[in-house]
Amino acid sequence: MATPSPASVPLAEREVIVKIEGLQKYFGKLHVLKGVDLEVRKGEVIVLIGPSGSGKSTFLRCLNFLEDPTTGDISIGGVHAMCGGHGKGFKQAVHEIRMKCGMVFQEFNLFPHKDATENVIEAPVLVKGEKKEDAVKKAHELLTKVGLAERVDYFPSQLSGGQKQRVAIARALAMDPLLMLFDEPTSALDPELIGEVLKVMKELADGGMTMIVVSHEMGFARDVADRVVYMDEGYFIEQGPPDEVFFNPKDPRTRQFLRHILPEVDPRHAAELGITEMTDEYEAAGDDASPIAQPGTDLPKTPTGPGPGGEMPLDASDRPGEPDDS
Repeated sequence: MATPSPASVPLAEREVIVKIEGLQKYFGKLHVLKGVDLEVRKGEVIVLIGPSGSGKSTFLRCLNFLEDPTTGDISIGGVHAMCGGHGKGFKQAVHEIRMKCGMVFQEFNLFPHKDATENVIEAPVLVKGEKKEDAVKKAHELLTKVGLAERVDYFPSQLSGGQKQRVAIARALAMDPLLMLFDEPTSALDPELIGEVLKVMKELADGGMTMIVVSHEMGFARDVADRVVYMDEGYFIEQGPPDEVFFNPKDPRTRQFLRHILPEVDPRHAAELGITEMTDEYEAAGDDASPIAQPGTDLPKTPTGPGPGGEMPLDASDRPGEPDDS
């Protein structure tokens, strides 16, 4: 009897391949992640949304231990690590988890002196010990998959931003990851190049790849995600299917966020929800205007500074015009 494909199995019946429990992260006294729990099933696509400084990028970087989580438990593909651990067993678990995760960053981080093929084969050859000829063959297959069959010998300086990001996706896939992590992969691209990267990501999702994506591309989230998670101030505030979160958000913080960001990043979606621009007319319209056009105050803008993931909130003592109370 043939084994059913993952897509033919209802999501609720699929294997849980990612389990996060009580994940917390401190940077000194700054509490960035405040006890996050998440389960992800095989082939599921999760899109994280939320304001800058909410901890989205830090959460992704903790999953593959690019940042050391302070406390909590992380299990990916049957490998478990208790955060904050030490010793040989902990280090081995971290290594195995990293091998199961592919990550695509905001920036492309390609080696400028290596062509597309050489960038893709670097990790399989040096980390996994694959034979170079086998790695090159796989690299060409992956570059073809992301639409770069005619660019396999191009250097990064000869590629557009969208093409560089697609090389970065091929590079991550070359490690045969169980889970793909995307940290705002289109944020550094010109608007006309965003679509080509989202197309590749959609094809990966359609092919059954398990993905956690941090993105402000609301159209992508609505069309591709199985679940949307709204994150704010280190917490998962609300999560559910895209239609539920976007069209019937339950938490006022989610409503405020969507009401403020949608007109800017996804006007088409905003128009569908009856949100045309950020004006006081929605304050006056009340519940009848749209599910998101609810009375409320503007979202506070948390000052941010350079830091892990590029979205570190500043301590009060470092914020302009905010004296240190200590």
